[in-house]
Amino acid sequence: MSITVLTKAYFDLPFNKKEILRYADCKEITPEIEKLLNECIEEATKTLSYKACYCILPINISGNTIDFGAFKVNSEKLTINLKDCKKTVLFGATLGTNIDRLIMKYGKLSPTKALFFQAIGATMIEALCDEFCNEIKSNLNVNLKSRFSPGYGDLDLSCQKDIFKILNCSKNIGLTLNDSLLMSPTKSVTAFVGIY
Repeated sequence: MSITVLTKAYFDLPFNKKEILRYADCKEITPEIEKLLNECIEEATKTLSYKACYCILPINISGNTIDFGAFKVNSEKLTINLKDCKKTVLFGATLGTNIDRLIMKYGKLSPTKALFFQAIGATMIEALCDEFCNEIKSNLNVNLKSRFSPGYGDLDLSCQKDIFKILNCSKNIGLTLNDSLLMSPTKSVTAFVGIY
């Protein structure tokens, strides 16, 4: 089965301060906190690298087994998510290694800044996934189901091996998978998005 994998790069995604503060579990915004957050956003802006790679795979469901042509997974929850879909977008997305470096650096120098960089990373990887999915939806003129990632519900993390093999994430966007099935850079996502 021949699979075409495409890559995308994005620039200057908008920062949602309210969402960053939510991820940081920050209930009260003082002038000092706002100043610190703005400093972190300014520093992160210079370092974030928004990349995605993806392919479109067929879906054939039998019971709780989903056959994507190139590999199969067993998941009741993903089966429910992909119900009524004939194809799925399989994608990987990452913010690059620099956000991890900032988190590590400020973990020693300023725990509050490290917390903000964690929150910025969490917010911006979601923003990248949203931007990617909106673009796919618009370009293909289709509707998409909600994203479904390995480790969510009953979808075993082990399917990451197949995902990384098919998307060649390491070569295409610099995203790697270790023996414990953890991704590096950490602010990264792989997911299935059903097309219906």
